[in-house]
Amino acid sequence: MQYEVIKEGNGKKPKATDRVRCHYEGTLIDGTLFDSSIKRGEPAVFGVNQVIKGWVEALQLMSEGAKWKLYIPSDLAYGAQGAGELIPPHSTLVFEVELIEVL
Repeated sequence: MQYEVIKEGNGKKPKATDRVRCHYEGTLIDGTLFDSSIKRGEPAVFGVNQVIKGWVEALQLMSEGAKWKLYIPSDLAYGAQGAGELIPPHSTLVFEVELIEVL
């Protein structure tokens, strides 16, 4: 996984067992949007260890208030099976993630 720091955070860093509130937008490597909490108008709340491996790794490195762009290879995402009709097998995913709060 690779990441680009768009904005540094200065709050708490979550552990794998924590729950977090995030805004995010996910695209395929070609820019095709497949998911966006921003478009829904409401941040997502979830357990750090309940998402794809690339997110689990990245979130534990981020601090509250941080915004990162993640480049997640398929082996840390949905792998050979993909995810539904929107994410083909073996897809590299790009996410812009803002860690709003560790709950």
